[in-house]
Amino acid sequence: MYGPKAGLDELTAAEGDPALTGHHRLDAVRAHLLDLAGDRAAALESYRVAARRTLNLPEQRYLESQAADLAARS
Repeated sequence: MYGPKAGLDELTAAEGDPALTGHHRLDAVRAHLLDLAGDRAAALESYRVAARRTLNLPEQRYLESQAADLAARS
């Protein structure tokens, strides 16, 4: 199986790794895959969660801009 749905399944499996628990990049990847899968509302929420979880300001601004772009397309 290929595509965003397969990626989301793999991401769910990766979340079981304690080293990745709560990491903002999981939320960012989820947001991207959800957007590709057509679930914009869930993607928007995942981008916002990712932005709140990162302490890196450039990453935070990028994730917030992705959320804003997605909101504008909705």
